[in-house]
Amino acid sequence: MKQFLVCLFTFFSAYSSYAQDKDTYIKTGDNVPSFSFELTEGKTVNIADYKGKLVLLNLFATWCPPCNAELPEVQKKIWAPHKKDPRFAFFVFGREEGWEKLKPFKEKKGFDFPILPDEGRKIFSLFAAQNIPRNFLIDENGKVIYSSVGYSPEEFKQLVDLINERLK
Repeated sequence: MKQFLVCLFTFFSAYSSYAQDKDTYIKTGDNVPSFSFELTEGKTVNIADYKGKLVLLNLFATWCPPCNAELPEVQKKIWAPHKKDPRFAFFVFGREEGWEKLKPFKEKKGFDFPILPDEGRKIFSLFAAQNIPRNFLIDENGKVIYSSVGYSPEEFKQLVDLINERLK
């Protein structure tokens, strides 16, 4: 039985990696696509406005269990130590969710980082076809230097270490 489970896990891991790869449009080494977003209700900015900063984009949904496991870690290990660093920007986009859902979610969870709407997947669809959470770390020149799909403590540590190294 144990061998069967190992075989099954290996198959699904390989399939998942394949599916994630073909469903990912923007990969490490690519330039971040141009897009605008609402920073606060009624105030729109463009991602290009953040050139010169290290930018972390997180694509999530309020109903997603791995997203809900990852975001508290983001708050503690990325946002808390770097939120006052003028060289860093962080944006979380709620896939297919508007302010009316995101504001209460943010308040209930006690997050103090920007959680922004992505109604109609306008932003998400520039990066991928499916699968969340996703993280994209963009360097000061607008190039994606790290991307991930899903959440695991090991992968998340790599992201934290990279951000810490870049912001030394």
